[in-house]
Amino acid sequence: MPLPILLDIEASGFGRGSYPIEIGLARADGSSCAFLIQPVDEWTHWDPKAELLHGISRSRLIREGHPPIEVARWLNDELAVHGIAYSDSWGYDNTWLSLLFHQAGVLARFRLEALRRLLSEAQTADWGATKERLIVDHGIQRHRAGDDARLLQLTYAATARA
Repeated sequence: MPLPILLDIEASGFGRGSYPIEIGLARADGSSCAFLIQPVDEWTHWDPKAELLHGISRSRLIREGHPPIEVARWLNDELAVHGIAYSDSWGYDNTWLSLLFHQAGVLARFRLEALRRLLSEAQTADWGATKERLIVDHGIQRHRAGDDARLLQLTYAATARA
């Protein structure tokens, strides 16, 4: 059984005015990748507390980030054939994803669903402890989109076997 595709987004902060700064995917084959997103002029909100979590500066995004249209096209290229990806923070991630696609002027050719829709009661019960164990076992750097997406996928797989 293939693994579900997991998507994770890091952002400039939370709430009004926040925007996506990094999108990561864990693919069905277990590989993962992430792209930094270059902020557009209208995206000015910046929360220093969020930067402390993810460790990505706004100046780095300007230097190394990809324009929203490139990231939106990349996501469509990656996900259109599957039609779906999952997120553990659907409310936030779906909002930021919509903002990205709106800014890019591109329609998403996939949908984002809540990861919890896939989880059994047993998986939900084991989720927290399993996730913490996997962070240590795999040396995962938290609050980076590619690593967080892969962690979610590993946790899903480990709890599905339990």
